[in-house]
Amino acid sequence: MKNRYDVIVVGAGPGGSVAAKTCTEAGLDVLLIEKRQEIGDPVRCAEGVGRDALKKHIEPDKRWIAAEVKGSMIIAPDGTQIRMSEDAKSLKAGYTLERKVFDRALAQQAAMAGAEVMVKTRATGLLRSDGRVAGIRAMYMGETHDIRADIVIGADGVESKVGRWGGINTALKPVDIETCAQFLVSNIDPGEYSRFFLGSNYAPGGYVWVFPKGEHTANVGIGVLGSKSGDVRAITLIQRFTEKYMPQAKIIEIVVGGVPVSGPIKQTVTDGLILVGDAARQSDPLTGGGITNAMDAGKMAGEVCIEAKERGDYSVKTLKEYEGKWRATIGKEISKSLQVKNLLIKLTDEQLNLLAHSLDGVDASKMALPAFLLTLFKKNPRILWELKGLFM
Repeated sequence: MKNRYDVIVVGAGPGGSVAAKTCTEAGLDVLLIEKRQEIGDPVRCAEGVGRDALKKHIEPDKRWIAAEVKGSMIIAPDGTQIRMSEDAKSLKAGYTLERKVFDRALAQQAAMAGAEVMVKTRATGLLRSDGRVAGIRAMYMGETHDIRADIVIGADGVESKVGRWGGINTALKPVDIETCAQFLVSNIDPGEYSRFFLGSNYAPGGYVWVFPKGEHTANVGIGVLGSKSGDVRAITLIQRFTEKYMPQAKIIEIVVGGVPVSGPIKQTVTDGLILVGDAARQSDPLTGGGITNAMDAGKMAGEVCIEAKERGDYSVKTLKEYEGKWRATIGKEISKSLQVKNLLIKLTDEQLNLLAHSLDGVDASKMALPAFLLTLFKKNPRILWELKGLFM
């Protein structure tokens, strides 16, 4: 490990690895660090991802695809089912990943491009020069290292420490975060669809998911809005769900974590610093999904780092181009999802059932999400009036 790089990326998740690879391929000298000893482990994710969104960055590989899914199925509180796709050619088709392998594959791509990758290396603070971020202080094998860089990319997850150290407010309120718990279960029929169960009986202010993960195996998880969880823990709720709806299931792994559902963060850059992925709250507030958003943002961040190197300017004046890029793309979709999420958490189980029933006779299988929401709005304007801005 040297004491000077062009770019230091903190966090070897999808966003961090794509950012490191993008920078390195353009000739920048990059250090990618990960605090854990194994990239991708432990998994803190439902592992679902859309096929086409993924293929923009990496060609699917059977080593890290646990299962292919035909699409999604939404289950209302009374059991009414809405199928969002019928064939694997649909844009809604996707994969359930094996994140432990997938994340390592992305980090390997960065390494093969020329980035230096260091695991079991923890950022403990930022270095500054003339008031701007100029590197990191890191702990590796019990020793402290000061490592300088023109730009630091914080890809260090929920409530990013790198962001806080850089003067960016990354704190989350209970209403802005979902507490998640997930079981990897075996001895079940996982089906061919990713299933989402809505309603207070399943998850207050959230949903339960069942994602196929290969033969007889699935990820069964729950996300509960922090402001609505009360005294009941997410892991207790998902345990009850599993016992009731799949009593034969055998739990072989448990993971817990938090997902930001707050919508776009107010600031993602400052002098010498960029935030990507969950650190920038770029996960979808409606679904909680953030893998491909993080990869998109990582590529944008890398491209802006390349431009900053060419200009020799690492100030917020240049880095804010990243801000403009992601807000014009990812940010717009996040804002729309936030509107939908904020309305859905207010709806009663009865209203959710009415929405599902209103689609009787409607083929939603080929609809993209905007068309699906528009159809729902037209059939239920009173219930969904708060979403009028999305359609008018």
